[in-house]
Amino acid sequence: MYICFMRIDIITVSPGLLESPFNHSIIQRAKNKGLIDIHIHDLREYGLGNYRQIDDTQFGGGAGMVLMIKPIATCIDQLLSERTYDEVIYMTPDAKTLNQSTCNTLSLKENILILTGHYKGVDQRIRDKYITKEISIGDYVLTGGELAAAVLVDSVVRLIPGVIGDETSALTDSFQDNLLSPPVYTRPSNYEGMKVPEVLLSGNFPKIEEWRSDKAYERTQQIRPDLLND
Repeated sequence: MYICFMRIDIITVSPGLLESPFNHSIIQRAKNKGLIDIHIHDLREYGLGNYRQIDDTQFGGGAGMVLMIKPIATCIDQLLSERTYDEVIYMTPDAKTLNQSTCNTLSLKENILILTGHYKGVDQRIRDKYITKEISIGDYVLTGGELAAAVLVDSVVRLIPGVIGDETSALTDSFQDNLLSPPVYTRPSNYEGMKVPEVLLSGNFPKIEEWRSDKAYERTQQIRPDLLND
């Protein structure tokens, strides 16, 4: 019997958007192994009235609808009555940008609840009362937070021991040490005159690691020099 290391609950307006990302590839294998347990909660099931209303116009005027406080609060309160969450995360563009350090930290948690935004966002009182961490995946706006949630889940789950066959692979990814990854090559060693660097064929592993380290620093300096400041 496998041990479930992490449970993830996601509150969403569009549960269908999360079906494909969580039913293929590494996420699906992690679920099959019992390493993660993902539950999707349709916010419309907590909507108000006969039409299951979940949004309304914003006070003060302005374009765009806002997700109402009552449906979200009812859903979160129900989930909180069933278990304790290490983090209650709100996916929103007006937050700190997701980075590898955050992914590493979240991969050590047992229970995570994710609220996905929609329209103009959620009533601020939800953020004030329930949310423990707010995360953006970049300086741009999506139609909803579902795809952002999928990005977060994928980036965290792959770090859980046993999810990836070679666990050391994740430890050598870009950003793990504030450096971009060095160039990588595979067979053939010579393709139409384009040759693999000799050092990678030498079998001299200390030299290979030195080369990789140098190239990682060089690539970071060229593409993302801001990472070196950290």
